Parts: sequence; C-alpha cells; structure tokens
Amino acid sequence: MTTRRRRAGALATAAALLVGAGFWTCLEEPLFNVPTAAVLVGRDGTLLGARIASDAQWRFPAMTHVPEKFETAIVAFEDKRFHDHHGVDPIALARALYLNVTEGKIVSGGSTLTMQVIRLSRRNRARSYSEKLIESVLALRLELEHTKDEVLALYASHAPFGGNVVGLEAASWRYFGRAPEQLSWAESTMLAVLPNSPALIHPGRNRAELLAKRDALLSKLHDKGKLDALDLELALREPLPSKPLPLPQAAPHLLDTLRARAGNGTHRFDTTIDPSIQAAANAIVAEHARRLSRQDIHNAAAIVVDNVNFEVLAYVGNASWSADGERGHAVDVIQRPRSTGSILKPFLFAAMLDAGEILPESLVPDVPTQYAGYVPENYDHAYRGAVPAKVALARSLNVPAVRMLRRHGVGRFQDFLTHMGMTTLNRSPEHYGLTLILGGAETTLWDMAALYANLAETARQRRARTPSTYRALKLRSKDTTRTERTAELSPGAAWLTLEALVEVARPGDGRHWREFGSSRRIGWKTGTSYGHRDGWAIGTTPSHTVAVWVGNASGEGRPGLTGTATAAPILFDILNRLPASEDASWFEPPYLHMKQVEVCKDDGYLAGGGCETSEEWIPKHSHFDQVSPYHQRVHLDSEGRKRVHGACEAPRAMTHRSWFVLPAHLEHYYRKHHADYRRLPAYRADCRLAGADDAPIAFLYPNHGTRLYIPMDLGQEKGRTIFEAVHRDEEATLFWHLDERYLGSTTRFHQQALDITPGPHVVTVVDEQGNRLAQPFEILSAQD
Repeated sequence: MTTRRRRAGALATAAALLVGAGFWTCLEEPLFNVPTAAVLVGRDGTLLGARIASDAQWRFPAMTHVPEKFETAIVAFEDKRFHDHHGVDPIALARALYLNVTEGKIVSGGSTLTMQVIRLSRRNRARSYSEKLIESVLALRLELEHTKDEVLALYASHAPFGGNVVGLEAASWRYFGRAPEQLSWAESTMLAVLPNSPALIHPGRNRAELLAKRDALLSKLHDKGKLDALDLELALREPLPSKPLPLPQAAPHLLDTLRARAGNGTHRFDTTIDPSIQAAANAIVAEHARRLSRQDIHNAAAIVVDNVNFEVLAYVGNASWSADGERGHAVDVIQRPRSTGSILKPFLFAAMLDAGEILPESLVPDVPTQYAGYVPENYDHAYRGAVPAKVALARSLNVPAVRMLRRHGVGRFQDFLTHMGMTTLNRSPEHYGLTLILGGAETTLWDMAALYANLAETARQRRARTPSTYRALKLRSKDTTRTERTAELSPGAAWLTLEALVEVARPGDGRHWREFGSSRRIGWKTGTSYGHRDGWAIGTTPSHTVAVWVGNASGEGRPGLTGTATAAPILFDILNRLPASEDASWFEPPYLHMKQVEVCKDDGYLAGGGCETSEEWIPKHSHFDQVSPYHQRVHLDSEGRKRVHGACEAPRAMTHRSWFVLPAHLEHYYRKHHADYRRLPAYRADCRLAGADDAPIAFLYPNHGTRLYIPMDLGQEKGRTIFEAVHRDEEATLFWHLDERYLGSTTRFHQQALDITPGPHVVTVVDEQGNRLAQPFEILSAQD
C-alpha cells in the first residue's frame, strides 16, 4: 500500500511538474512577431516620417507606455476591473456565459484586456469555448511576467484601428495628426472604442454609431469623475475625423538612409532633429529649388549642426522626395560623394599655419603656373602677382592654393584630411595630385559639415596643455558614445582660419552676406566643381554649422551653377532662421594657443629690419622662420631718385633705403592690382653698366623645363607657340635668341611666336644693359 501511494505521489508530482512546465512555457516569445513600420522621430518626440510595414499595415514599433487619457478610457470601456484581476475576470466571464446561454448565441466574450492581447497575438482565431479557455490560460501566464502597464502597452501597440491602421500611435497620427500624448478626451475616447468595431471609422452610416459610442464613453467617464461638466460639454462638441491624414514626411531621405543602414527588423529612429528647424530648412531649400529648376538644376541638400553638442538639427537630403526617383529626388545627396571644388582650401591654410609654412599675411605667388602639364587657373582667369595667404583663401584663388599644396605635400594633406574625418579619400596621393585642392577628390556633405563643425570646436578651445579632439556628428538621440580622437590642428590655427573666412569679402554678389545681421559674423566658404556640376556653401558660427550642396544628382553640369550663385543664398537664408547664440557672437581668440610675432607689412614675412612692421598672431607652436625675402637695401643718389653703387658714387653721397621689391614675373601682375606699388628706381646713367644684377627679366611662359606638344592647326599646318617675358623697365627692348640664333627684338610688350622643331631647346632674352635670361624647354613629337 505504501509503495502504491509513493508511486501515485510521484506520478502526481511529475504531472504537476509537467503541467507547470507546460504552463510556464506556453507563451510564445516574442508574443508578436509581426513587421512594423519604420518611424523617424524628432528630438521632442514629434513624428518626422514613417514607411509602411512590409505587410502593408501602418503598425508602428511597440509602445513602452500608454498615455493617461487613453488608459482611463480603454479600461472604462473594455475592462473596468483591469487593475484588480490577474488576467482573467471571473465576474465578466460568468456574465458573458449567462448572456450567451440566455440569448442562444455568443453576444459577449467576457475578455479582459489581457485576454484581448492574447487573442491579437493568435491572429483573432475563430471564437469557441476551447479557444476562450486557451486565451484564459495564456492571459494568466502573461500577467505572471508582465506588469499592468506593459500589458496595456502591448494592447495599445497591436489593437486594430480601422483599415490598415494598427496600434494607438499610428492611429493617433493617421486620424488626428498628433502624438497620443497630445490627444484630447474626445480623441482618446474615440480611439478607445474603435478596436471593438474598427469598421466604424469608415465614412457612411457607421459614423453615427461611432459618435454615439464615443459620446457614451465620455458620459461614463464624467459619471466616474474623470471629466467635469465643462470638459464633457467641450468634448461632446468635437467632431470625428473626416478621413485618415497623410503621415508627416519631414525628412524622408534621412529615414531611408537610416533604414538602409539598420537592415531588417523593428526600427524606431529617435533623432536629434529639431522639427521647427527642419521645417524651416525644408521650406527654404524647396523655395530655392523651384527657382533653380528653371536653370535645369534639380537637386539641393542642406544639413544644420549644433556646434556645442555636435547634434544634427536639420537634414534635408534633397530638394524633394519621390519614390520613382524622378530627377534624382530620391537620392540622399548628403551621403553621396561629390567633387569638392574649393571647400578643402581652409584646411590646407590651417595645416600650413601649424606646420610653420605660412603666416596669415605672408605673400603667396599668383602667376601663370604649370606643373607636369597641369595648369591651374583662377576663377576670373586673372593673376595678381602675389597675395597674402588669408586673402588667397578668402577670395578662393586657385593658383596660390595649388602652389601652397605643392609646398605642403599632397600625401601629407591627404593624411591630415583623413585624420580629421574625411572618409572618401581612398586612393593614393599620386592619383589625386595637386588637383586635390581644386575638386580632384570627392567628399560628402555629411563629412564636410563635420569638418567645419570641428574647425569651430577647435577654435573654441580655451584650456592650455589639453589636446583638442575631433568629434563625429550625432544623429541618434539615444547614442551616448562619442567618437573622438586627438586633433592635429591647434586652436590657434583654427581661429586664424575662421578669421580669414570672415574678414575678406568674397567675389560675386555679397547681398546675402550683408543681410546676415550686421552684429553677427560667420566664417564661410563656397566651392564649385569642374564643369559646374557641384555648388557648395558651408558656414559656421560659434553656435551652428550649415552646409549646403546644389547640383544635379545625375552629375550633369549647368552654366551658372556655382557655389556663390546657387548654394550661398540657401546658406544665408537658413542661417537667418537659426536662433542667435546667447554665449558669443564670435569666437574669442584662444590666446593660450597663440603668440605674437613682428612681420613686415608689405609681404607678411618675419621682419628682418628696415621694413615697416606690425604685430600678428600665429599658432603658438609654429616654427615659421622666414625673414622677408622681398625687402632689399637699395643705394640711391643724394636726391633719392636714381640707384647707384660704389663704382660710380662715393658712399658718403649715397642714401640708403629698404625697398619692397618683387621678382619681375610677380611684379608684372602685382602692379596691375596695386597702384601704390613703387618700382625700383632706374640706375643713374653713369652706373648702368656695372653690377646691375637685380634680375630685371623674367619669363611668363614657358616655365623652366616645360615640355610642349604643338598640334596641327585646322589647315593641317604645324602650329606655333608664343613665348612671353617681362622687364622691370616698361620701355626696355629685349633681344630674343633660340639656341643662340637671333630671332628679333620686342619693346614694351614682349611676346615672340616661335616655329620650333621637336627636341630640347633654350630660349634666351637680353636687354640693352646686357642682362640676360635663358630658359630650357622641350618640344614633343607626335610619337611622344
């Protein structure tokens, strides 16, 4: 007997364990395995956009909490003892059973909200007593693991709200255009009664029934003390929504980009986007896009960055959006590599400041230039002889930039840009060559916004002996990581670069610059790619960085497509809509990271004595050591009018002055832009033949060692090449020789057309005083 009892006890225990195990594992995980819409949300919770789920349902990602008004309404309507039972309400079930037996058909289910969650998870299977039993068991199991708030959130996330609208959040935006937390009592109660009869939302006679249900629930809530009489009266007056509303599409390109990066799964993208700034940027870009479309320019993009927190406040991926990709409007141009144009020039300027290769005011040659067949030209096809480095940057002069890059080194500059965060430089320095500074590489608007924001961040550094850092832009509000690395750029160089970008007027129409508040300053740069395919404009202040691109996604160039004409107006319109910084109108000089040096006013090099000087700030660790190369000590006669030397004038009769003298080929162009430039006085007549070695002659073309190919002209005759030289004396006569063969002479305008055979040659010019200059070059044959 004892053995039988033990065996029975063991069997009962095993059965209980099996039942318990079955009960504990009966709930599927996850409870809902359904596709959801991709949802884009702004920094304040505002819906910015959504893409429908793969099963064509507007089903947003699951909610984590339910607004108080909806919770009160749904509990009162569906499950008044929700907070008192454990998933199954025996009283409700008994009542439902009595009604069903009495009526002879199922008229009430007696389901709790928890049981309805289970029913939704089981795809609304046919009603039966066995199914009700299963739902009851699963509801009890569900409440063992989840709180009441979590059960409500599950219901609110998966309940049907008519048509293809599933879940409270989707319904709130589709029917009322607002988040669930912002709904009124009338709106919340309408949504509370809708899952019970989702078809009531459709227009027609059902609307009266829906209104009656809503109003009845409002009255019930009033009776329970949830609404006072005035709230009830106002709620009853609110009309039902007429039809579903389109969901917002404030940043469609951003949403598509984030979806592509995230892959499959449930996606709710909580971002740092400011809805008001996004709306303003959208409107501005759209307005300009309509104007630009008349010029067959169809795409534009803009990004706004908070320089303090490195958060993206606005993201306009293209001028408009269309699923069919018409005119490339579906392309997220912010992430698409495009030719840089001139927008990298500020970073070369900054890098060379830190490297001790330039000073802000040091002169850089701006004359015809050729390197291995590459001939850069300025935007206006003019030359200025020599310009201060910061003026060359502000005026975006190409020739000085190419000369600066050649001195600094392409590979070195490429490494600098990569370290700063430019992600698209994936080829060798030899591939880019000197064109790297003029659009020979591609970058994205995203990278450029980050680089300019980091320039502002570095300029704002105040602490000594603390390395500055480069930071990545932040787009996802839940992203707590900060991508940082030690900077290669000093605060001093960053600040001096921004000063260069704000101090000197740009070429072209400055109307938009003048409209940007007289008390507000901005460091900004434009860029235009070869063939007029890309127009860039990027500006930064202490508080914001705005980056704009304009062009055609197809890559088609258009006349007049320049950064100044197309992108800059968008830049300044956006800047004018941004709140001004409360901290500072401009960057304070980072004095701890700079030092002062004495420079010559004429050429910006270190003063070596004899020149008029001024004090200039430079990066603290700059090792620039070049003393002015353009100031000469000149000996003049007693009247100070003619040059002399010891062979023709007694030293005591001489006067001595420091004279700003540019080489002849620089002087030729410099004088055209500087009426105050004083040329060296001529030698006195009796001093001309002795010691005049100041190199008065220079070749403008060809350069030393140039290799030329001369093609056939239209008549199949071999063409001729024109050589050009300059002399300090405008009235000088030059005598031309080719390989010691006399060719002729020129006066004032020194150009000589030469018919030359292939091979190496030397062209020589001699002036009347015997000064001579020879230049070797080579003519290539057709086989070369």
